[in-house]
Amino acid sequence: MSDTPELPWPVPDERFRHWASQFADMHDLVRDLVIPCGLPQAAESVLTTARELIRMSYYRYEFMMIGAATSIIAIETALTDRYGKGTLASHLGKARADRLLTEEQYDLLDSYGRPIRNRYAHGDLTHAVLTPPLAIGMVRTSITVLAKLHATARPGTAAASE
Repeated sequence: MSDTPELPWPVPDERFRHWASQFADMHDLVRDLVIPCGLPQAAESVLTTARELIRMSYYRYEFMMIGAATSIIAIETALTDRYGKGTLASHLGKARADRLLTEEQYDLLDSYGRPIRNRYAHGDLTHAVLTPPLAIGMVRTSITVLAKLHATARPGTAAASE
């Protein structure tokens, strides 16, 4: 007999029962979170991780918040690359002013995304309330915004010269 106990197989998180009756339903929930070709590898990796964390939230509800926060951090990084030093709030405002974000995207990222990112950064996700549609909306918005940012890179950057 081994001295190290085996971890149990994951079991569905009871909090997800209203959204998916079986893990296979999670594929349908995240089906439209398609990562576009041509994104930088780092952005593609982060967005894929965010999508998969939402899929795996069937087993641990908090993964959904971490997936949404991860996608917001990817946007924060891209906006910092574009605008330089500053806060996520100020960068979102600049992106809205530059028409890189629609009003709806700005509201979603500023009203919901920023607080979730802040809770994640400070280790306080236990009280975050987020539904799957809202988390999926944040990741979908992150995908759209990162694709747009990559396509409209500033002159002189690698993406602009492709």
